[in-house]
Amino acid sequence: MGNHSAVTEFFLVGLSQYPELQLSLFILCLIMYLIILLGNSFLIIISVLDSRLHTPMYFFLGNLSFLDICYTSSSIPPMLIMFRSERKSISLIGCALQMFFSLSLGSTECVLLAMMAYDRYVAICNPLRYPIIMNRILCGHMAVWSWIIGCLNSLLQTTMTMVLPFCGNNVIDHLTCEILALLKLVCSDITINVLIMTAASIVLLVLPLLLIFISYVFILSSILRINSAEGRKKAFSTCSAHLTVVILFYGSALFMYMKPKSKDTKTSDEIIGLSYGVVTPMLNPIIYSLRNKEVKEAVKKVLSKHLGLPKT
Repeated sequence: MGNHSAVTEFFLVGLSQYPELQLSLFILCLIMYLIILLGNSFLIIISVLDSRLHTPMYFFLGNLSFLDICYTSSSIPPMLIMFRSERKSISLIGCALQMFFSLSLGSTECVLLAMMAYDRYVAICNPLRYPIIMNRILCGHMAVWSWIIGCLNSLLQTTMTMVLPFCGNNVIDHLTCEILALLKLVCSDITINVLIMTAASIVLLVLPLLLIFISYVFILSSILRINSAEGRKKAFSTCSAHLTVVILFYGSALFMYMKPKSKDTKTSDEIIGLSYGVVTPMLNPIIYSLRNKEVKEAVKKVLSKHLGLPKT
């Protein structure tokens, strides 16, 4: 425990084996971060300003955009500093805070995507009762519980990780204070931590993904029963953006947290971690803007009203 107390900072050396890429990664991540801030902020503003978007679907989308802004803001700015700094260090408290926010927001997104899938299920499979079922109170409760579950999971895992002895090991072979990378530095038994992490992965990754899959089975079944081709196309277009985001998010998340230990490779972990933390939040507003007719129309309306641009 004396050695544990001596660890007051950590050194993040992710991708340090490629020093010639540091400047390129800095510029690339900075550009993507600015796109994340602008794209998601614009999507939130559009959802608030256009009354046609005051629906449960865009309420959850606004939550998702705000979550992506918070998630990337907890990891990308420190990462940018690390790329340009010779002393790539972070304090013990700073590392714990970064781990808490990234894990809580990532966990919240898992639950939130499942909530969005349920919203699409009700909208397509039970359209007549959709306004009654997905009322404001239920939507508010679903969103709040998504955040609460994510924060509680993160608080438990972060606390149980940071109280472990590191015995002087303070070099994290990762771009951020990621829990899997940090557990590799622990010099005591981490069986309980692994069990809790496995249980959390099942509850927050596998179960929401299973609920999403079941929802889309019913959605696909309902779409195929629609007589007109135009009706089928319209119904599917309302789900395609969400389905694309789910594939991107869960694909990288499952690879990071559920892959067999025998396939651990340092470089692939860092690249997938970068994709999980930067690329996916950047693509979310782009996907919803390009694949959603209502968002396109709302953008045109807001631009023409507030900037004086002609409607096209």
